Amino acid sequence: MSALANHAFSKMNGIGNEIVVIDLRDSAGAVTPEDARAVASPAGVPYDQLMVLQPARLQGTEAFVRIYNNDGSEAAACGNGMRCVARQTFAATGKSALTFETRAGLLNCWQGPSPDLFTVDMGAPKFGWKDIPLAEEFRDTRYIELQVGPIDAPILHSPSVVSMGNPHAIFWVDDIQAYDLERFGPLLENHPIFPERANITLAHIVDRDHIVMRTWERGAGLTKACGSAACATAVAATRLKRTGRTVHMTLPGGELTIEWRERDDHVLMTGPAAFEYEGRFDPALFASVA
Repeated sequence: MSALANHAFSKMNGIGNEIVVIDLRDSAGAVTPEDARAVASPAGVPYDQLMVLQPARLQGTEAFVRIYNNDGSEAAACGNGMRCVARQTFAATGKSALTFETRAGLLNCWQGPSPDLFTVDMGAPKFGWKDIPLAEEFRDTRYIELQVGPIDAPILHSPSVVSMGNPHAIFWVDDIQAYDLERFGPLLENHPIFPERANITLAHIVDRDHIVMRTWERGAGLTKACGSAACATAVAATRLKRTGRTVHMTLPGGELTIEWRERDDHVLMTGPAAFEYEGRFDPALFASVA
């Protein structure tokens, strides 16, 4: 039987990013890709990301957090999900600052400038083509040669690419609603240039302090919000000298503030995290899971 059968969960929301948080720190069980897909099914608790807290592996950390997309694949980073984890853990412990371990490394989280805001230190971005990773060498990843449509009249072209613990491609456009992202997103996510697939973002720079964006999220699809994509987009815009280091990001689900801190290159993401409800998983969800 699945470790999740009859297990408690919290349904949360990070500016439209649907998040399910599960605490397995007191359990020897583990979540499988099949479990993750079963939870995401219509009969379960559909989500964008599933955040699973497991026992801490490193001294000074609160938990090791495994992150699943709704197709059962694992992600190394999820900024919106980490804000939800921080909110729940702060409420349970009474603390206002904690460190978590993820596949992307150690993430420090703390109470934001107001009680409804939470900040996650997403670490330093990576720009090397092997680090993102890309399938071939590009010395300058501020723009790479990639396009959709005819060579002489491409629909989308020349994205910036960044790793925030997961790969991101950002296409700069004048109108983020003018493109069928639900059509182009899957094609670009799975383009051969991205050996680990990629998150695909359309971004419009309003001014030096403000960007609007939409994202097709790797393993999750069209989403109202993707925190790591907001971080990648803000960093990419700064690299192009089109914005400052602190940028207000408007996503379909809400607002984030991203700061690319100069003293250590770390990216700080600040935004809300909303609790929706608690429940327990119906064991019948996992009846067909081996």
